[in-house]
Amino acid sequence: MSLLRVAGRPMLASMFVTAGLNSVRAPEDVAPAAEPVVRPITERVPVLPDRTEQLVRLSGAVQVAAGVLLGIGRMPRLAALAIAGTLVPTTLAGHRFWEADDPAERTQQRIHFLKNLSMLGGLLIAADDTGAAPSLVWRGRHAVHDVRRDARLVRRTARVAARPAATAGSLRAKLPH
Repeated sequence: MSLLRVAGRPMLASMFVTAGLNSVRAPEDVAPAAEPVVRPITERVPVLPDRTEQLVRLSGAVQVAAGVLLGIGRMPRLAALAIAGTLVPTTLAGHRFWEADDPAERTQQRIHFLKNLSMLGGLLIAADDTGAAPSLVWRGRHAVHDVRRDARLVRRTARVAARPAATAGSLRAKLPH
């Protein structure tokens, strides 16, 4: 594993572990801001908790667990996707710069929105990073290619080996018994 991955993954994960712990410990601090985003989500996904505080706590727990996994390099692609899934509603709920009236507040919220957008980009890159190992799709394509190549080789070998046998058989047929 490269030094960039060893150092970069924990750095990327640290923000989510910290923010997730805050959400797990005190969801009531975040719940009022999350309410406008939580309601439409819970209406469309009935398996999610109805109470905003519970959903904030659940999101925080996912961020902590996936952040730790990403930081230590265990299932980093899945962990990055899980964090990305929590980051989108978090960003839409917490940094609604388009609703801010005060120019300074609007600027501050826009900066945080773009910061989260940047982290989302990093998470998507991490989710796509195979760690220099070929992906399952690549392995599958190359396995199919290798099987086809081997089948062609076997077919050619059988044809080449069959020619002398066919010649010998036709000579044998011509010989008297």
